[in-house]
Amino acid sequence: MSRDTIRLPRDAYRLLQTLRAAGHSAYVVGGCVRDSLLGRLPGDWDICTSARPDQLRAIFHDQRLILTGEKHGTVAVILHGKPYEITTYRLDGSYRDHRHPDSVQFVDDLAADLARRDFTVNAMAYAPGEGIIDLYGGRRDLAAGIVRCVGTPADRFAEDALRILRALRFTAKLGFTLEPATAAAALAARDTLRTVSAERLYTELDGLLLAPGAGKTLAQYGEILGGVVPEILPCIGCTQPGRWHCYDVWQHSAAAVAALDLRGQDTRGVRVLCWATFLHDIAKPQCRTVGPDGAAHFKGHNQRGAQAARTILRRLKAPAYLTDGAVGLIAVHDAPLPADDAGILKLLNRSGAIFLRRLCVLKYADLDAHAATPEVAARRAEVERFACRMDELAKTGCYTMRQLAVNGADLMDAGIPAGPGVGATLQTLLTAVMEGRLPNEKAALLAALEKEGLL
Repeated sequence: MSRDTIRLPRDAYRLLQTLRAAGHSAYVVGGCVRDSLLGRLPGDWDICTSARPDQLRAIFHDQRLILTGEKHGTVAVILHGKPYEITTYRLDGSYRDHRHPDSVQFVDDLAADLARRDFTVNAMAYAPGEGIIDLYGGRRDLAAGIVRCVGTPADRFAEDALRILRALRFTAKLGFTLEPATAAAALAARDTLRTVSAERLYTELDGLLLAPGAGKTLAQYGEILGGVVPEILPCIGCTQPGRWHCYDVWQHSAAAVAALDLRGQDTRGVRVLCWATFLHDIAKPQCRTVGPDGAAHFKGHNQRGAQAARTILRRLKAPAYLTDGAVGLIAVHDAPLPADDAGILKLLNRSGAIFLRRLCVLKYADLDAHAATPEVAARRAEVERFACRMDELAKTGCYTMRQLAVNGADLMDAGIPAGPGVGATLQTLLTAVMEGRLPNEKAALLAALEKEGLL
């Protein structure tokens, strides 16, 4: 039993002291202990205690409580607008659905409660004056950078299949690896992930993809992730031509996720890009052909990949903005970019600057996961030139009707009857401006219409 000290928030300390003053043992437990030992700021401070739920209600009767988890021993106390979950020590019954215990048994023993937890790094407790309670080697695994199940891994995953994905999310979040027996059990149990709700699968996979070590985790554990996204499995070992590539399709996708530069992106942009990069080549195995020269080709993988990504994201019940955003990027991620102003302005008109900036980020990550060859470097330079000029034109160019120096009222004042013809004429003028045939000036635009006999 260590005497290490963890700095507790005032409210968490107050809750522990209140429970202890009432004659109960109590500790902060789980992720907050793990993160504190890693020097990270915990997001939540969970507490475990010998007090039963009815006793918790009595002790904190003067506080706002959330009782939705009371059946499983959890009462949340709201202090200064923040919920603190307090859970009675318990043993879990059988898990017939591979997700939830059929029953729980409240106990007085902290050790028994810690034994039911998922991973050693999450099975530590702390109380002021007692220090860290670490019965399963959590501190050793933190130091070694390992995610290891408490007890027998097969039993832990049989109890709750979602723990398989949680294990991978923790490896990506913490930069750890799976302990070999834990990895083997996760692989053996991957098909039980089908019993978990789509919403929970999406949440865990989303957390994995947004974590700093996502690329490394994808590269190491693609076969396990095939239990959630089976379309991954044909990508593993699917070779690509050496002139461009140094990885198979799956390792390339993982390397692209690792290469993503998400600086300057908002929350939605980050999520769209992580998922789009994860799935950008998902249809390559279905499109693979071998030419007379023996090189592999993947004609049509953009469009088929977009279709596959939509199927996957809908299956996972991902948000609509994410599905549409990722699918849109995947559909054109390997398409050539225009080099001339007219082409760039038309692309801005069709797709918008936000989409095109995201597309460039995806293209950079994709190319940075290719082989380091002159051909790849040349393509990256093309993207850089496009991105630079596109940003300039997005600020100064005219590529939408509202940026035109004339509007519908101007055309009707000039004699064009109200109706569909107004919109069609505006589109004609916009195209001429984007192509550089007319300046975006009111007099010049109206003069051009008069010259063409449209006024």
